[in-house]
Amino acid sequence: MAENVRVAVRVRPFNTREKERNAVLIIDMKGNTTEIKDPAAPKGEKPRTFTFDFSYWSHDGFKEEQDGYLSPSGSRYADQRKVFNDLGQSVLDNAWKGYNCSLFAYGQTGSGKSYSMTGYGNNKGIVPICCEELFKGIEEKKKTAQKGEEFQVQVSMLEIYNEQVRDLLTSKKAPKGGLKVRQHPSKGFYVESLITCPVNSYADIDNKYQEGARNRTVAATQMNATSSRAHTIVGIYFTQKTLNDAGENMTKSSILYLVDLAGSERAESTGATGDRLKEGSAINQSLSTLGNVIKALADKGSGQSGVMVPFRNSVLTKLLKNALDGNSKTIMIAALSPADINYEETLSTLRFADRAKAIKTTATVNESPTDRLIRELREENERLKKLMESGGIMPAMEGDGGTSDEEKEEMQRQMKELMERNQAEVAAMQASWEEKLQKEREQNEKALAEQKQKEEEKKVTPYFWNLNEDPSLSGMLIHFCKPGQSRIGTKNAKPPPEIQLSGLNIQMEHATVTNKDNKVSIKPTFQSAVIINGKEISKEELLHHNDRILFGSTNLFVFHHPVDYAQQLKQGKKVEAPTFEKAQEEISETALQKVGFSKVGQSGSKEDLVLQDDLVRTMPMVNQCNAMSECLNKKRFFEIALVSPQARGLKEGRTEVMVKMKNLENGNEWMWPYDKFLNRKYKMEEMYNDFINDEKDWDEPPEKDPFEESADSAVLIGSVQVFLQSLGYLIDTDEHLSITDFRGIEHGRMQVQALPCDAKWKPIEDDFVEDPYELVGKQLNFKMKIGKVGGIPSKYEKVYVSYKFYLDDTPAVSKEMSGVNMDFNFDKQFTFKPVTQQLVDYLMNDPLVIQVYGKQKTGGQKGGTALPTRELMAREKTMIHQTKQEDMKNRMAVEVATERKKFERAETKLRKIQELVNKAKKGNRTELAVKDVEDILEGSFRFKGVADAVTLAKRNEAMGKNTSSACNLQ
Repeated sequence: MAENVRVAVRVRPFNTREKERNAVLIIDMKGNTTEIKDPAAPKGEKPRTFTFDFSYWSHDGFKEEQDGYLSPSGSRYADQRKVFNDLGQSVLDNAWKGYNCSLFAYGQTGSGKSYSMTGYGNNKGIVPICCEELFKGIEEKKKTAQKGEEFQVQVSMLEIYNEQVRDLLTSKKAPKGGLKVRQHPSKGFYVESLITCPVNSYADIDNKYQEGARNRTVAATQMNATSSRAHTIVGIYFTQKTLNDAGENMTKSSILYLVDLAGSERAESTGATGDRLKEGSAINQSLSTLGNVIKALADKGSGQSGVMVPFRNSVLTKLLKNALDGNSKTIMIAALSPADINYEETLSTLRFADRAKAIKTTATVNESPTDRLIRELREENERLKKLMESGGIMPAMEGDGGTSDEEKEEMQRQMKELMERNQAEVAAMQASWEEKLQKEREQNEKALAEQKQKEEEKKVTPYFWNLNEDPSLSGMLIHFCKPGQSRIGTKNAKPPPEIQLSGLNIQMEHATVTNKDNKVSIKPTFQSAVIINGKEISKEELLHHNDRILFGSTNLFVFHHPVDYAQQLKQGKKVEAPTFEKAQEEISETALQKVGFSKVGQSGSKEDLVLQDDLVRTMPMVNQCNAMSECLNKKRFFEIALVSPQARGLKEGRTEVMVKMKNLENGNEWMWPYDKFLNRKYKMEEMYNDFINDEKDWDEPPEKDPFEESADSAVLIGSVQVFLQSLGYLIDTDEHLSITDFRGIEHGRMQVQALPCDAKWKPIEDDFVEDPYELVGKQLNFKMKIGKVGGIPSKYEKVYVSYKFYLDDTPAVSKEMSGVNMDFNFDKQFTFKPVTQQLVDYLMNDPLVIQVYGKQKTGGQKGGTALPTRELMAREKTMIHQTKQEDMKNRMAVEVATERKKFERAETKLRKIQELVNKAKKGNRTELAVKDVEDILEGSFRFKGVADAVTLAKRNEAMGKNTSSACNLQ
């Protein structure tokens, strides 16, 4: 019988960042209904409502117990146990009945998915509680079990990152391209060679999960991967073996898939549209495909016919096919942010969850006689063997005559693979469960002993523990600072260092840690990057408890000192562990200050705070791209750019964080929107990963190289803003304006004309209007003309201009020109009949933004191309620093000159007022007209000699005793 996917949503408390931003609560829940308020909506507008199977309020109404558990302080708060009782318990109950079950968590990065799924400390999530309760149930069943009855549990753990599957229960090097996803005729899609480990207790599963998390952390650091962009799937395989009435061994099996999806981000929130959206969508193909699958299944569930569901378009959707459209009872939990600053993402999550409600699955009990299954597998192998011996042609194809030798070979290869898989499955079923457990116990004993020793050592020895954006991965890596000196570096160093790290910018000999008399210091080696609490160090520094240390570009650790920690607790201090977010923020702030960006205070505008968050998020990734460019010797340099909406040709919007990539060989530059940069970064990571894994074909041809950009693609040189108020008065404009880039640096000059015309397109002369709004309802004709453009940098071989006027959807684009001084002679006629008030408002208030694009030369200066990327980058950084110093000097000179002019103008006004006073006194007047003083202050009053003094005297005499318009001179 078909059942709908059960859907729950859960809202978390404000996090530290949201509190600092004075975030406003936009989520409310009443029963199973969830409401979301648009922070930009007019006052009084009703919120949007959604109804789900469960709506969990976990925003407030809780208290922290002594053991750290967050328990309800009122009836509204949903704690971890409440969520498990509703969702996890039903998964467990169905597993006992022999159904396949799936539970997956969805939501944006940082919305609380991992907390619901795994939890932390005593706040265990659904996955650990489910495993714990499963083994409690097994122990109860064993008490009354008959002879021959057996309960088996196995566990697997995998990660999907950039469409590649990695087995997390092995530290072995993954094959290029990841593990293969295959399709079985009856079981559906599965991962080939995925390790499934037998476990006999919750402790065994917990150890396996910790092992998987450690492997995931090491791999992510080494490959420069981002855990929030990876999907994690924990598989629990539960088998119950009993005897049926016929005395046959009956097997009832179920698979529990517990899926923590990657963080979802809406492309629209970054302004991605068109080609940018297409490029950005490749960052996480599987998540976008999942959205398409959910939509298609929802349409299918609502009765639409002929709906194609794109399961095959991604690895994730292949593996979730049973969960979403097959033999499974499925539950989805959507994690929500409560803050107004995440409104768009949260609304997107609610819509996704709302569509998922319409999906239907049909679950059946997985029950079969084991002996019969073994016999059937053997029979199938015999049949396949005979087919291979006869040439591998299926009976239905005999006599076809159209099968080539290559096709026959491919069929034989596939049949051979199927035979091998069947044989492996038979061997697995025939093996004694006790044998499997014993083998696993032997492998775990050593690891458990090492872990126990490590826990004891942590109590007395200072150590580094890793900090990860995923809280469940923090603390997975421990490196002790033992008495004496410990070297930090890569495993390739000789002799191998005591603390081995891998990843971007980690040198073979990276740093030295000294533990003397329980005081720990660290000293970086020459040219190695070590950042402590956001500041890069070049000499030996003493470490303190909870210091944050970044080694290279991706190895972020916290220093733990047991003695310092104990002393602080003794003094009554509250010692809180640092968070990944705070550590990254302090690193980014220091780096941004170096390039001229200052931190926005808490009282800053919402736009400024959002911009600061974008900068903090982007800066580490820019540094990582530079590190990868250096490691791969790609001779590309990346830096952050802040681009206003006007520079992008928009009338309104917010300043956008973009990334500039510069070719250090010829000076060519390209500006990448954030989405494009992010997509390119993940492709760079793939290339870097192949490189560190010693893949011979790690490099890509230029057309596929993420560090390359086609010279044929035009880049924005700069823009010009033209104010068109004169058109409102029917007066022509003829100006030579600066072409400036996003930093305000001039890259040439442009002649722009705006010419009001009559019905025959002849320029209007001496027919201006006093009030532009007199034009409303009439006809307005004018020409926009772009004339000479000069001073464009010589690296651009072809240049063209583009602009959109008023409500135009399609830009006006000129022809391409070349040369130092170009005469575009590009004009366009505009007619508005009738003129609207909106048009006049536009003319009076909004500038026309004309953008200048250029195609860069493929050659250019090649000086220094033989130098390695490291040296070229050092030169570039020096040049940027010198340019900034020159800009600062120029700005200071301009400011000094401006202040001098202000002073001179003030002195001139004072002198004129004194002259006015002197002339008034000569005319025996004791009062001075306020109007004359105001004219002087406004710069409109001019003396023209003695005649003017006579006029002044007459004006003062006419004013009489009007003291409100006069000043006493005495």
